[in-house]
Amino acid sequence: MSALALAVLLAYAGPVAQGSYATVNGLRMYYEERGHGRPLVLLHGGGSTVATSFGVIMPKLAQGHRIIAPEQQGHGHTADIDRPLSFEQMADDTAALLERLGVRDADVLAFSNGSMTALRLALRHPELVRRLVLCSGFYAHAGLAPELRQAFERPPDPAAMPPALRDAYVAVAPHPEALATLVTKTVAMMRGFADLTPADLRRIQAPVLVIDGDRDVVLPEHALQLARLVPHGEVAVMPGSAHGAYIGTAESAVPGSRLPAVTLELIEGFLGGR
Repeated sequence: MSALALAVLLAYAGPVAQGSYATVNGLRMYYEERGHGRPLVLLHGGGSTVATSFGVIMPKLAQGHRIIAPEQQGHGHTADIDRPLSFEQMADDTAALLERLGVRDADVLAFSNGSMTALRLALRHPELVRRLVLCSGFYAHAGLAPELRQAFERPPDPAAMPPALRDAYVAVAPHPEALATLVTKTVAMMRGFADLTPADLRRIQAPVLVIDGDRDVVLPEHALQLARLVPHGEVAVMPGSAHGAYIGTAESAVPGSRLPAVTLELIEGFLGGR
């Protein structure tokens, strides 16, 4: 395991994290809970885990929120099952988990692929969503940097996965040998997902905060367009930040960076209804 991935996992791990499983839509889904307060659902990025996406900021968030952090089909502790990956299915699985936990009117904080899942959740299950924070979120293929779109056109290759994500998957997955399947299914999903339309986005009534990095694989102009298309949108572009560096994701974290603390202030201000 790389030193950075290990550092993130060690910083995240602790006795307050409680891992559980719930069977939803035929999937034995792993999720973690910590903290108290208004529910805040964390939706990790593609190929990620709860720890790799949110390990840096989750302990602070748990000081004022009841965190509910699932790992999606085939990701982290959640084993894969015999069905494709899709943002719609992940949204429905998340909704089923929240129903099992008796949670409604929750805030949602999502990163990267998790943001598309969050948008689908708000469209398909609007009663479950109060406010949305979309970190490096996209709603259409055109919002992804050309080099990333080109990468998804090449044959799926686990070796091309960011080492921090690959190491973290192998460390916690019930079947580490399934990594190639996860990569193959993820590439298929990224090639074939349906863009959300402006009409779709205008249906989302929850307030939305879109956060992006100025060096992100999601184009900053796409983040701005997303914030403008939803009825109640705001946008923040973080300076000098690659994909997720502003929240300290394992694949992009910059040791000693103050950006995660700044981003936390933005998120807390938004969730508090500033």
